[in-house]
Amino acid sequence: MADSPGGPFRECVEGYVFAGRPPRLLLLRRPPERERIWVPVSGKVETSDPNLEAALRRELEEETGFREFARIFPLDWEVTFEGPDGRTWRLHGFGVELDRAEPPRLSEEHDAFEWVDPAEAIQRLHYPDNREAVERLLERLPRGATARRSANL
Repeated sequence: MADSPGGPFRECVEGYVFAGRPPRLLLLRRPPERERIWVPVSGKVETSDPNLEAALRRELEEETGFREFARIFPLDWEVTFEGPDGRTWRLHGFGVELDRAEPPRLSEEHDAFEWVDPAEAIQRLHYPDNREAVERLLERLPRGATARRSANL
């Protein structure tokens, strides 16, 4: 994907995987050589991906082994950041609902996983934009699906 005037060099996707009512979110931990931080499913959009959702589905399968989803929906949220190549990249967030919380099949990109409540996810996620995306996810879930969030979140 080449630079476009005023646009990002690289498109990326993130999937905030959740299950249950109240929801539990899946967090993945990167190994020590990748800072040992907690993150959602994420990855770059490849030229072979026909659209953002297809890229996300590919990343979900690669990083968790999950192939069946109750639903996938855009969080209508994106963030730009400086990529490792010094160019601007753009990240698109999605909610990914599973019928139930199951253990993922981890790829070499991660060394651990945990299903946690939203408040714990917000505390553990390393990047501020990840925490913001969880807030966006919670806003989009039906009323009563989540416990009232405290002012401490």
